[in-house]
Amino acid sequence: MPELRNRAEDQQKIYQRWAPVYDRFYRGILRDGHRKLAALAAAAGTDILEIGVGTGLTLGHYPRRCRVTGIDISEHMIARAREKARRESLQHVQALEVMDAHALAFADRSFDVVCLPFVITLIPDPERALDECARVLRPGGEIILASKLGDGAGLQGAIETAVAPLVRHIGWSSAFRLRRIVAWAERRGDFAAAEILPVFPNGFFKIVRLKQRGFAA
Repeated sequence: MPELRNRAEDQQKIYQRWAPVYDRFYRGILRDGHRKLAALAAAAGTDILEIGVGTGLTLGHYPRRCRVTGIDISEHMIARAREKARRESLQHVQALEVMDAHALAFADRSFDVVCLPFVITLIPDPERALDECARVLRPGGEIILASKLGDGAGLQGAIETAVAPLVRHIGWSSAFRLRRIVAWAERRGDFAAAEILPVFPNGFFKIVRLKQRGFAA
């Protein structure tokens, strides 16, 4: 669709500008979320797909017994992730590819876990991307997200909505609501939010585990 294509192109331009300084700017503030997301993913399975791998800040946190595939819409980010994997000898990283989260080039039931670290709020059609995540999951698999996910309540919610157009220019979103993810799971009926965890700083970011129904959490 033209609107999705235009937004994707805008994001690629943003991340082309951010790629050279992304690690310096975000490594510290996102480290707790990256570390906890990777640990939860490794506990849930071995074959892991990371959507929005960016420059690869999460890659070093996965245990070496895992097999990690990373994708990103930005070729500039992927280039830096590949360099990081080579430089740090991250041999558990199986592949790093430029790919659109709305149309994953993987067969059904390819992964035990799909991770989305700090990217779901930036995907033009998050529900469509989550449907793709569900498609490539094996039975009993998990979708694990980390992001800024508010509830829109009170003064903080009003501020988040007001600054949304500004932070979009640096590749972020402040107006995305946690209830949108929960609503997706409820509409499908085959997923449920098994756990919602606050992470640094002081719960500003959250991790959400979406577990397939009919399997133990």
